[in-house]
Formats: sequence, C-alpha cells, structure tokens
Amino acid sequence: MKTSLINQIIKRQTSIIRRDFTDWKNAQYSALSVSNPRQYLLQTLYSDVMQDALMTSQIESLRISKTKAADFTLVDSAGNSDDLSTNTLKDSGLFDTFAMYVVESLFYGFSILELINGKLQLLPRTHIDPENGLFYPDPYGSKGIQYRNLREYGRTILELYPKKGDLGYINKAVPYVLIKKFALSCWSEFCEIFGMPPRILKTNTNDSEMLSRAESMMREIGSAAYAIIDTTEDINFGQSVSTDGTIYEKLISKCDSQISLINLSAVLGQDTVNGNYSKEESSAKLLNDVVASDKRLVESLFNTVLMPSLIYNGLIKDGLKLRISKSKDIESLWNKTVQALPYYDIDPQWIKDTFGIEVTKRIDNSQLTIDNNKGKLNLDSFFV
Repeated sequence: MKTSLINQIIKRQTSIIRRDFTDWKNAQYSALSVSNPRQYLLQTLYSDVMQDALMTSQIESLRISKTKAADFTLVDSAGNSDDLSTNTLKDSGLFDTFAMYVVESLFYGFSILELINGKLQLLPRTHIDPENGLFYPDPYGSKGIQYRNLREYGRTILELYPKKGDLGYINKAVPYVLIKKFALSCWSEFCEIFGMPPRILKTNTNDSEMLSRAESMMREIGSAAYAIIDTTEDINFGQSVSTDGTIYEKLISKCDSQISLINLSAVLGQDTVNGNYSKEESSAKLLNDVVASDKRLVESLFNTVLMPSLIYNGLIKDGLKLRISKSKDIESLWNKTVQALPYYDIDPQWIKDTFGIEVTKRIDNSQLTIDNNKGKLNLDSFFV
C-alpha cells in the first residue's frame, strides 16, 4: 500500500503579525538547531517576505517564467527526438510544474514533491526537516516520518535539495524586505502627519457651545469650501516641515537594489536617473546567464530525479531523456549571417526557420554599387 504524505497533513492557522529582526533570528535558530531543527518559523517568514511586490515580480516573472518558457525535447540514446512523447509531456504540464519547484528550491532551500495521479504536488515546507529527512504531519508535533526510508522515495516522493544546510536565497533578502517595510510604514505615517498642514482654530474653550461648533466645523472643513467663524475666533493653517521624505525613498531604493542583486545578480531596470543603455544591456545579459543556469539545473534534475519516477509510473517510456534547447542570440547570429552571405551559400530554409524571413531567390550583389561621390547605394544598373 502506497504511503501518501500529503493526505496526512494537519493544517494549522498561520498568525499574521508584523515581523522584525528578532523573528528572523529566532526562525534561523530553529531551522539550524542541531538537536531538533524545524522549518515552520522560517518558512512562515518566507511566505510573508514573498508578499513584497519586487520579490514576487523578480522570482516569479523573471526567474521562474523564463525557465518554464524553455523549449525542450525528449530524445533517445541515439539523440533522436521522440515527438509523440515530447508533445505528451508538454500537454501534461509536468515540465512547467517541475521547473517552478526547481527554481523555488534555490530560494526556499528545498522542495519535496509528491507525484499523485500524474500531477506533482508540493509538500508544505513548514512540515519538512530536510536536514534529517523528516516530514511532520503536524508542524507543531513531535512525531516525524523518515520520508527517505519510505519505499515511495524516488518513485512518488521526490526531493529537490540543491545544497545541504543552505537556507535559500530568500534568507539573504529577509533583512532588506523587513527594512523596506519599516521604511514604507514610516513614510506612510510621515505623509499622514505632514502631508496636509495642520488646521488651528482659536476659540473660547470654556464655552461648550462654541467648542462643540468649532469641533464640528474642523471635522468638515476638509470637504467644505468655506467656513464661517465668530469675530472672536481665529483660524489658520500651521507650517508643515520642510523635508519631503526623500530619506525614506532612498532607503527603499537601496533595499530594492540589494534585493535585485540577490534575485537576479543584477539591478535590472531600477535606476531611471543614472541608468543607461549599456548598463541595462549588461544587466540583461547577466540575467540571461542566470536563467541559463536555472535551465541547466532543471534539465539535470529532470533526468536524474523526475524521469525515473515517470518511467516507473508508466508516464514516460524507458530510454528517453530530456534535452532543453539552447537559446540563441538572434541579433548576434543575424550579424554573422549577413557577414557570411557574400562568401557562402546559406540554406534558405534555415534562414526562414531561424529568423522567420521567407527567402525566394538570391540576387546578384555585383549589380549593387556604391557611389563614392555621394556615399549612397547606386541601384541604376540593378533596375536596367
């Protein structure tokens, strides 16, 4: 009888509180404990950190989405592609799901999956102790299951644990996200206090009727176009502070740049004041290198971890392996093609497949001459 771990999970209500550095230190201490390591506090903190818009955008939209977009084929031992099996795998969605959990394992520290009815499901990381290979049905309980000793391990229970003892990239981003939230909170409070100058009304506080009327008027003056006051009353607006909260903006921007370095290895599209094309181009190339590394990791783990499980469960026939197509630098390839055209005959079908250009016939370039006097292309002889 197969043991399904995901069906044994006991759900617990997660408290929503404001996190600080003390919570982070306690969570790390619990996760790295020698006697009884637990991931519950740390993974709960990670879930809170991932509510940050920049974290979500960079990890899900750039790292994960670009990796899932990789084109792949299933090939046999001779390197021949199996189109039927490839299309079946693409339609199943298994590659996309697996690629997502592989990239997530780099950020969260690990991913433990269970293959149920041809679908991959993630075991909640709050219930896992990857250091000792324990699954806790109750994250607060003391009874754990050694999932690496189960006969289903490697068949329907799959483990992605890139680096033993590593708490993941999110752990490096935690302090910057916490500081950023604090700065945003302070900036919001600053806007609430100093965004609108305080209204000051001088009146006779000993007269209860005048005081009541003054309080009512001050509450409504924000939406009223005018106010009528007594000759003995005086109303004016206080002087607001001279600063505009730039210090908060700079602190948030600094945190965002550090988060980008952790997630993407580059600050991409963040600095619109000091940014330039060459800087953005270099950052984009660094991101492409990072994504290429993610794709290689997905390919390796797919063939060593998921493929044996798919073969065992009859979802993929034996003797195949996944091969991710290498991405091409189209601009660079086009320049090389143009430079080679005067010297070599290039297959028109390859040009069509690579660049999407319909090639009908080759023209005689010798009829195209340059007018040195005018510096322009002379086409007169071409149209004769």
